[in-house]
Amino acid sequence: MSRIFWDTHPFLYLISDRGARGDRAAALREWMLGRGDALYTSALTLGETLAWADAAGGGALAGRAEHAIHAAAAVLPFDRRAALRFAEIRRDPAIGAADAVQLACAAAADVDLFVTGDDRLSRARVDGIQFIRSLEKAAP
Repeated sequence: MSRIFWDTHPFLYLISDRGARGDRAAALREWMLGRGDALYTSALTLGETLAWADAAGGGALAGRAEHAIHAAAAVLPFDRRAALRFAEIRRDPAIGAADAVQLACAAAADVDLFVTGDDRLSRARVDGIQFIRSLEKAAP
């Protein structure tokens, strides 16, 4: 069993069921379920997903999106431990604040794999995260 963190984009692809990326997110989630992996995300992902859902389809879609995230993943807070990791991560000027929050929450939870929609993040090295992969490279 692995501890896997998804940033916002894999959830958006899964919830919106958009083409190849939606299929990849669904395949990765099925693979994880088959292995008994634990899925994590952050409160930032929840907020970004709710904002997207509200803009895309209003309150009903936002409610379904919130339920889907809570049913699939443990939602991690940006707490003191994550804040300390955030400060370390932000030493790298190539990593923006939102990405640093996501990485910090994942690192504070000592995840094995961080899955992102942004391939450039896969070059980052963050203590507390064994592997950072784009959705395209993480999906089986």
